[in-house]
Amino acid sequence: MAGHSKWKQIKHKKALLDSRKGKAFTKLIKEISVAARLGGGDPGSNARLRFLLEKGRALNMPLDNALRAIKKGTGELPGQQYEAYTYEGYGPGNIAVIVEVLTDNKNKAIAELRHAFSRNGGRIADSGSVSWMFERCGVIETGPCTLSEEALMEQLLDFDVRDISAVEDTFEITVDPKSLDAVKNFLISINCPVKEAELEWVAGSPLALAAEEEERALSFLEAVEDLEDVQNVYTSME
Repeated sequence: MAGHSKWKQIKHKKALLDSRKGKAFTKLIKEISVAARLGGGDPGSNARLRFLLEKGRALNMPLDNALRAIKKGTGELPGQQYEAYTYEGYGPGNIAVIVEVLTDNKNKAIAELRHAFSRNGGRIADSGSVSWMFERCGVIETGPCTLSEEALMEQLLDFDVRDISAVEDTFEITVDPKSLDAVKNFLISINCPVKEAELEWVAGSPLALAAEEEERALSFLEAVEDLEDVQNVYTSME
């Protein structure tokens, strides 16, 4: 099956660079705070919080940072209250884009987002304009795994798996959202390491671009994701 998209590969590299700069910590702290506010500060009973703490450990985020974020979310410490918003639009080459934002200042966030879109060849669209092209899925990315793609597919027959794509000895597995935790835990049990396990917006019909247009689209996506309040950027670009 197809491999990871170029945007996925760039996001992985950016995450490593951003963790060194502290930018990844800032975004993750916001998510931890919101997860604790919505689901409580106990990782044992809050699956989203548990996953975010695991993600923090993978990025070597200091535990004190995570604990402070949890306490701010639950109200034990004073702090900003972040709200989640989702915006839709188009980028260069007419790629569809969904942007997830966490902010304590909605007006500032949308103003910066509109500027980034217009400056880089994109445009914000009305809600619902592009989301119909995407499906909410669980996406699991493994580390190096000793199983072949065929063997892994056989192991996962009992789960609601939508797609498996391979890049050398790693896999990207798309599953029904309700199966995300179960598939992740099963992979760990068969010694197939899990690097990431997230709910994502996955395009139903990815769009291939010519080389020049693709470069413009990638620059656009990076500019949007670099905004302070932007948490995730999803695209229909192949």
